[in-house]
Amino acid sequence: MLDRYGRNIDYLRISLTDRCNLRCIYCMPEEGIRQIPRTELLDTDEIVRICKAASELGISRIKLTGGEPLVRRICTPLVKELKAIPGICQVTLTTNGILLGEQLPGLMEAGLDAVNISLDTLEETTFRKITRRDDFHQVLKGLRAALSYPSLKVKLNCVPTFQSDEELLQVAALAKENPLHVRFIEMMPIGLGKEFTARGEEQIKSVLEKEYGSMTPTEEKLGNGPCHYYTLEKFTGRIGFISALSHKFCDRCNRVRLTSTGFLKGCLQFEDGADLKVLLRSGCSDGMLKETIEKVIYEKPVGHNFQEHKKGNEESHIMAQIGG
Repeated sequence: MLDRYGRNIDYLRISLTDRCNLRCIYCMPEEGIRQIPRTELLDTDEIVRICKAASELGISRIKLTGGEPLVRRICTPLVKELKAIPGICQVTLTTNGILLGEQLPGLMEAGLDAVNISLDTLEETTFRKITRRDDFHQVLKGLRAALSYPSLKVKLNCVPTFQSDEELLQVAALAKENPLHVRFIEMMPIGLGKEFTARGEEQIKSVLEKEYGSMTPTEEKLGNGPCHYYTLEKFTGRIGFISALSHKFCDRCNRVRLTSTGFLKGCLQFEDGADLKVLLRSGCSDGMLKETIEKVIYEKPVGHNFQEHKKGNEESHIMAQIGG
């Protein structure tokens, strides 16, 4: 479906929960957050009903996110149900990887198409400083498990904060040695991310090119979102950048977002949208549900201005997971 600015909106990101088993310094306070009661979260049937209506409007790709989506046990059966919806051609998952190793066999059987794993460093000490947890080896286990499935597309998301240049080079090298794509995600100034200075794309490219040689832009379509990719000589995978500030991509944005409590948003920054959970639980018809989703898509904002407008929202503690 086209919005009022002519953008084709075909991608829906669904947050399954506000809960997370990490406490990343740019995402969540050390003590955690006040958790949303489980009864206020959308259940499987509600999510599937929303996705069926959205698919009739042209949504064909769905990304499951959180918090950490795998802490909700509905994830695997949900993937199976979403894959069965006519018009839905791809269901993917963004995860911190801790629970991925144990759940991946079921997810693959359910039909999962791709996984994005958030990992900011390959140094265990730095991992502990960033995440405030000791689950580094569990994440590596999840990454290895993902790479063991040839049919599964694997991407790794890295948010540069205070990591050394050497650490960023180590993360990038994963794309040299493995069939995966490494994406560097620019810190956005919302939530706890406002406390950090974003390391821009050009700065990171300079570090990478000094070590690995010239980076060549690729026109190859490698995902559903705004990431743009480069090739490097002797690299198996690609290096990508999601740079919402330094390389604003609102004119190409193709997504809408559904929060874990059922609020559909046209843009991460703004509070505008529609409370689909209220509609569902008040007994709305499928037609009304579809009409409401259509209105949110059509009225999607033309663009963000995070530099000036720094509203908080449910997703402000999952900044490592904005990639497509």
